Amino acid sequence: MSTLPQKMRVAITYNQVEASGSLDERDVLNQAAAVSMALSELGHEPVAMPCDLNLSAFKRKIKTANPDVVFNLVESLDGHGRLISVIPSLLDALGIPYTGAPSGVMHETSHKILAKERMRGCNLPTPAWIGPWPFESCANITLPDGIIWDTGPWIIKSLWEHASIGIGKDALVLANQPEDLMGLLRLRTPQLGGACFSERYVDGREFNLSLLGGPDGPMALPCAEIVFENFAKNQPRIVCYKAKWDETSFEYTHTRRRFDFPQTDAVLLEMLRKTALKCWHVFGLRGYARVDFRVDAENRPWILEVNANPCLSEDAGFAAAVERAGMTFTHAVERILADAMVEAQRPFTATAKKTTLHSAPPNPKPVDAVFRYAPCPQDTQNIRALVEATGFFHPYEVDVAVELVEDRLAKGDASDYHFVFIEQNGRLAGYVCFGSIPCTIHSFDMYWIAVHPDFQNQGLGRILNDETERLASQMGGQRMYIETSQSSAYDPTRAFYQRCGYRFEAVLEDFYAPGDGKVIGCKTLQNHCRPAGCVITP
Repeated sequence: MSTLPQKMRVAITYNQVEASGSLDERDVLNQAAAVSMALSELGHEPVAMPCDLNLSAFKRKIKTANPDVVFNLVESLDGHGRLISVIPSLLDALGIPYTGAPSGVMHETSHKILAKERMRGCNLPTPAWIGPWPFESCANITLPDGIIWDTGPWIIKSLWEHASIGIGKDALVLANQPEDLMGLLRLRTPQLGGACFSERYVDGREFNLSLLGGPDGPMALPCAEIVFENFAKNQPRIVCYKAKWDETSFEYTHTRRRFDFPQTDAVLLEMLRKTALKCWHVFGLRGYARVDFRVDAENRPWILEVNANPCLSEDAGFAAAVERAGMTFTHAVERILADAMVEAQRPFTATAKKTTLHSAPPNPKPVDAVFRYAPCPQDTQNIRALVEATGFFHPYEVDVAVELVEDRLAKGDASDYHFVFIEQNGRLAGYVCFGSIPCTIHSFDMYWIAVHPDFQNQGLGRILNDETERLASQMGGQRMYIETSQSSAYDPTRAFYQRCGYRFEAVLEDFYAPGDGKVIGCKTLQNHCRPAGCVITP
C-alpha cells in the first residue's frame, strides 16, 4: 500500500527539446508523457515543466507551480549531457525534493571515468580504460595499475553522453600503444560530445539489470540480455546508436531483449544481481537505476555503466523489466515517487550538510552533527584517541580498533569492514564498525561502537546503532550480533544494548578472564524505509 499523500502536485521536469532535435533527444517527451499518465492514474496532479539553460526562468516557474515534489527526467541541457546535474543541484538549493539520484551522484555516474574510478576503488569489476581526451585531472594516459597493455580491440565512447551517442560500426579500434589510442580520441572528440575515452572491449554477452527503490530498500528487477541475432562475424556485437534509434536499420531489427535463461545461467544471474545492488549502495543511488554489463568467455561480469536515470519510455528496457517482474509501470512510478518523499523526510543526511540530530532519551538534546561513512587516513589517529578516551579498553584492544580502519583503507569494500562516523563541529564524536559474519548469509556483527566522553549522554550511541542497523538491513542483513563483557564495569553497556532491543542469547563463562565472561546479544533487523545511499564519500 502507498504511504504517499492522496494527491500531490508533481512537476515533471525535462530538457527542452527543439523541433529539430534528434531521435534520442525527443525520446524524453515520451518519458514525460508516460510518467504524466501514471501520476494521473495515482490521483496526483502532473505539471509539465521543460527547462533549458535559463535557470532564472525555471526558478520562477518552479516557485510559481509550488510542487510537492519534482519528477526529474532531465538528461541534458542545451544538448550537453555534462549538464545533467544542474537542475538537481538547483532543486537542492531551493529545498525542493525530486526523484532519482541526488545531484552529486548524478554527476559522478554520468562522468564515465569518475564512475569507473569509483568502481575500481570499491573492487567492482570494470574494463580497463585510457583517457579522457581532452585531458582531465582523472586522466589515465597509461592503463590503470595492474593492467597489462594489449592491442585491443578497444571501444571509443563519449565521456558524458548516453544513448550510444557516436557509437557506430567504427567504434572498435586496435592500437599498438596507449599513445595511439590518445591520437584516435583526439580525432573522434567532435563526434562524441566534445570529450571521449577508450575502454577495453569485452567480447561476449551483454546484460542490463534495472533497480527500483522502495520501502524495503532497492529491489533488483529481472535481468535482461541483449541478443545480437545473425550479426556477421566481423560485425561488432554492441548496442550502437542505430540499434537504439534507427528502426529501419539491421542493428535495430536484429538486436532484441530476452528475460528467459537456462538453468546453467543461474549462478551468473545471481552474480549480476548482487553486483548491481552493490553499485546501488556504493554510488548512493535512489529511486531507480540500471547497471549495464558485458560478460566474457569465462563468465566474468564487467560493469560498463551505472545509469542513474535510465529511460522511462514505456517501450524501453526499464519498463520491460518492470512488466517482467509482474508490476505495472504506474506502480513503479509510485515507488520512485515514494522514494523521493521518504528521502525528503529524512531527519539526517549522508552529505556534508549540517543537520540537527535529536537525541534519544534519557537526556534529549539537539546536536549539530553529520554522518560520514568512508574512513580517511586521519581516522587512524582519531579513533585511537576516541577509544582510549573512553577508558574501557586495554591497549591491545585499541590497537585492534585501529587495525580495522587500516584494513578498510588498504582493501576498500573487500575488507568487509563498514563504518558509520558521526562528527560534531569537525570532531569525531563517535563511530561504529560492522560487517557481515563470514560463512553466514544474513548475519552481521557490530565489532565496535564508541562515543567520546565529551559527547556522551546526548543519544549519539542510539543514533549510531539505528543507522548501523539500517545499513546492515539494506545490505541483506537479518540479524545483528554484539559481544560485550560480563563484568560489572560493563553494566551501562549491556543496559544500552537492551534499550536498543538486543536479547542476550548466551554467556561464555571466564572468556576474557576468570570471572569475566563474554555476553553475546542478538537482534532481528527490521526493514528500513529510508533508501541506502550512504557509502558515497571516498
